[in-house]
Amino acid sequence: MLMLNPGALASPLGIVRLLQVIFTCISFSLVASVGSFGSSYWAWCMFTWCFCFCVTLLIIVLELSSLNARLPISWEDFTAAFSMLATLMVRFTCRDSGLVLAASVIYPYSYACPSCGRQIGATVTSCLAFVLYAVEVGLTRARPGEISGFLSTVPGLLKVLEAFVACIIFISLDRGIYANFPGLQWCVAVYSMCFIFALIIIVFTIGRLLALIPAPFDKILSAGNMLAVLMYLTAVVIWPVYSFQNNPRPKRCGHQCSWDDLVVVAVMTAFNLVAYIVDTAYSMRLVFFVSSV
Repeated sequence: MLMLNPGALASPLGIVRLLQVIFTCISFSLVASVGSFGSSYWAWCMFTWCFCFCVTLLIIVLELSSLNARLPISWEDFTAAFSMLATLMVRFTCRDSGLVLAASVIYPYSYACPSCGRQIGATVTSCLAFVLYAVEVGLTRARPGEISGFLSTVPGLLKVLEAFVACIIFISLDRGIYANFPGLQWCVAVYSMCFIFALIIIVFTIGRLLALIPAPFDKILSAGNMLAVLMYLTAVVIWPVYSFQNNPRPKRCGHQCSWDDLVVVAVMTAFNLVAYIVDTAYSMRLVFFVSSV
């Protein structure tokens, strides 16, 4: 028997989620009414808004009907991971030149014009959606001393960030560039292995499967993070050397240029290295300080 929970919508978090649904719906509706530009990056923006709209609406329905308590997953971890992912997806995308910037800036830069009212409107609502998802992250993030799910803590949010940045790297990779260079192939292997590790941690946490790991979770997390830092240290050096040595930006490289994707990968590699270093510091603190108390 379904039990309605009106308080799920009356709470500050419920109001924020309702506004998220409204603004993401307006964003993809306005952009869809303009028409497709035949760009994979345009498709990524549309997917971002539609995905966030659908999942947020599903969360509202499940909490309103109290069905979330019956799901065999960690609901707190799931919603925390999604809010962080949605913040990143709405915040980051790639314009046709390959530079990673804010979606609310990129979309009008690539597709809007002073007389394009619907594109400007989509930009404004996308910006507001980003702010709302960031507010949700702040509302659901675990505070010091609180007992909460792993993905609502700083290390958990960093895991979502690391996985998302790896996805940005993957959509910027061109097989024709790295297929003939063992050094670049090693970099792709680094991105893949670290992404798989982060994804496993996220899935096992949401699915309440951490008890199946035959070793202490905090030690596995620390070891994996330290290994990821070492691997990304090699990638942050090897990728630029193989990609840019004797390979300046072509003079004919206009608005759309595959060379710019090399820059995206290089920047995101450095960004993820910093994220893994911070993650390692937190996990080491968890092992050597918290566990000793």
